[in-house]
Amino acid sequence: MARLIGIDYGTKRTGIAVSDPLQIIASGLDTIATSEVIDFLEKYIAEEEVECIVVGEPLHEDGSPAQIAHLVVGFVRTLQKKFPDIEIATIDERYTSVEAKEIILKSGAKKKKRQEKGLVDKISAVLILQQFMESRTK
Repeated sequence: MARLIGIDYGTKRTGIAVSDPLQIIASGLDTIATSEVIDFLEKYIAEEEVECIVVGEPLHEDGSPAQIAHLVVGFVRTLQKKFPDIEIATIDERYTSVEAKEIILKSGAKKKKRQEKGLVDKISAVLILQQFMESRTK
């Protein structure tokens, strides 16, 4: 089986998560500058078989698109053009950042570690990917 990639897209940083080849466990892979995401994915996909890229869809609590939603739509289109043989999916990412912060806090991480915004992005990507994988098994 091929891996799945989860993406928490941001204007400055993007969190990336990946599944194991059996698509059971999602793990944080990296947080990188958003301007470098496509290059990063090209290199990763050249080395690993990827079945699907899942991008978090930023929505407000009421379900309306968040301020950066149009950027995510453009990013998804870029992915579809760049990787035509890979499924590109989106999934509601409401509350993933809040959940990620709670996970970091509960992990007992030191204050300096908790303030790393990149860590929140990477854990958010894991939550996005985990949610997608769980939705496929229902």
